[in-house]
Amino acid sequence: MAENNSIGNRLCEKQLLLPFNTACRQEEPAAGNRNGTSLNNAGSYGYYWSGSLNESNSNNAWNLNVNINGNHNVNNNNNRKYGHSVRPDREIARSVPVSSYKRYELTKEQLLVDLFRAYKDARRHKRRKIKQVEFEMDMETRLVELRDELWDRTYRPGASMCFIIKEPKKREVFAAEFKDRIVHHLYYNYASPVFERTFIEDSYSCRKGKGTHFGVKRLVSHIRSCSDNYRRNCYVLKCDIKGYFMNIDRKRLLKICNESLDRMAFHESNTRGKKWAEIVDFEFVKYLGEVIILNDPVENCILKGSETDWNGLPESKSLFKTAKGCGLPIGNLTSQLFSNVYMNVFDRFVKRQCGQYHYGRYVDDAYIVNESKQELRSLIDVLRLSLKDKLGLKLHPDKTTIQKVGYGVEFLGVYVKPYREYVRNSTKIRIRKAVNGLLGATREKMEHSVNSYLGIMGHCRSYNLRRKIFCSNASIMSNGNFDTSMKKYRKLF
Repeated sequence: MAENNSIGNRLCEKQLLLPFNTACRQEEPAAGNRNGTSLNNAGSYGYYWSGSLNESNSNNAWNLNVNINGNHNVNNNNNRKYGHSVRPDREIARSVPVSSYKRYELTKEQLLVDLFRAYKDARRHKRRKIKQVEFEMDMETRLVELRDELWDRTYRPGASMCFIIKEPKKREVFAAEFKDRIVHHLYYNYASPVFERTFIEDSYSCRKGKGTHFGVKRLVSHIRSCSDNYRRNCYVLKCDIKGYFMNIDRKRLLKICNESLDRMAFHESNTRGKKWAEIVDFEFVKYLGEVIILNDPVENCILKGSETDWNGLPESKSLFKTAKGCGLPIGNLTSQLFSNVYMNVFDRFVKRQCGQYHYGRYVDDAYIVNESKQELRSLIDVLRLSLKDKLGLKLHPDKTTIQKVGYGVEFLGVYVKPYREYVRNSTKIRIRKAVNGLLGATREKMEHSVNSYLGIMGHCRSYNLRRKIFCSNASIMSNGNFDTSMKKYRKLF
């Protein structure tokens, strides 16, 4: 009984239910229980059932029994199949003794199997890279060695290659060693399905089935919903975070990741009837997360190119200029996942605490659609304080704006106007420059490049623009032809 009472007290401390004295005065926990079609014990007792079945008897489940005097018990009771609960409470599933669940423990043999899968993921689209070829020449031995390092907890990331890219904009990139990229994919395969269940629908970056085109469609959907299909005015608050990747606090990120994993451990997984803790070794995942997150990519990194390549790069865009313990390397698979986990705190704040339904985000570029311009103005300070207190981030002062939807809204390379979308001017300029650079390219490369640009432009109203850019290029026209809709280019044989 003492153990049961302590569980009930923890429920109150976590505010899963109202404090019992207050709740009983309001008669909320004494909501009664169902027996067939009748409601019994209303005002006297309440049974709050979890979604977790007893392993040995599927008719049994944990429940919290509260009476009007404030007394409470937590029981592993029967009759769940009769639907005696007035409302289910899945939160109680996380407050039962963890010993009632069977935790999954990774074996050494399974770790090697998982590493081989991660290796195949890491080599995708990189079969011709010299580092990948070197690793593949002695793949089995190297995977076994990596398995042993991970199993013994002696693995340490190697030196990253640092360089500058100039398109579509100047950025600093850190490329991890191929062995480290295998570990990144290993962590991603373990943790990503768990984190995915915590994300909101309108987080678009680096998620399967989402992306830039999906993000634009969702923005259009939110605008149409808020404006009653453009029949009334509404406004869009555009937010951008200053130096996002470079200002992520790595220790804070690790804490957020571990807290998210702990919350999800005893939630139902994608495998029917199993909790996440029953199919994923959370302790091993936490170990991997700590090694990857707390690693400082600047230490012992190898600079590729000239130091003058960094000229003109803002300090807020370089890991070499960030505060100690801050910054994630752009270029790692895990950085994309961690950026979503970190900003998920902000997403949930905007959606749940600020009550902004028409909200979406792609990496650090977010929007809120609302009928009231004044409400959006008042939100800016609230969002600024939340970002600073919860994540240590700052809104970009020059990229936080409120726009009337009738005048057009720019998002993810697309200019959204009522009933139509256009290609952004900067994207047009970049495509023109890239197309002019195809002079002398092979027909195969020309076909792939042109079709990639057509894919970008094909989601917008751009038929005349496509004809203007591509049909005026003699090299493209002499080496292939377009279909009638100007959405597909085929090389000549």
